[in-house]
Amino acid sequence: MRKARKYALDLLYAVELTDKSLGAVMTDYATMDEHALPPYSKTVAEGVDTHGYLIDGYLAPCLAENWTIERMPPVDRCLARIAVYEMVYADLPPAIAISEAVNLAKELSTDASAAFLTGVLGRVAALVRPEFSETATEMEKG
Repeated sequence: MRKARKYALDLLYAVELTDKSLGAVMTDYATMDEHALPPYSKTVAEGVDTHGYLIDGYLAPCLAENWTIERMPPVDRCLARIAVYEMVYADLPPAIAISEAVNLAKELSTDASAAFLTGVLGRVAALVRPEFSETATEMEKG
C-alpha cells in the first residue's frame, strides 16, 4: 500500500504544482508510465480531490495559531490530506494513516515534516476518532 500512497502523492503533488485537473494529471501519468496506476492510488487521489474542502476543514483547526494550510510545504499538505482522507473516508485506523504519512515525509520532505505531521494528524485523529486521543498524545511525546 505504501507504493500506492506514493503514487497518489505524486498525482496530488502534480495537481498542486500545475493548473491541471486531477483527471488531466492522471491522463498524463498514463501516457508517461508503462505501469498501470494502482487502483488504491486512484481511489485516494480522487477521494482527496473530491473531498478536499472537507478534508481541509479537518486540518485547519489542528494547525498552530497563525498557520494556514497554504503555508504548509506542498508535499506535507498532500500527505496530510491523504492521511485525513484515509482516516475519515477509507476508515483506516489513525495510527496507520499517520505512520504512513510520517514515513513518506521522512523520505520525501523536510527534516521537520515528520514531527509536524505527527502533531497535526494526531489532533485530527482525536477529532474524528475520539477514542484515538490518548494514543495521539503518546505519539506526539515520541
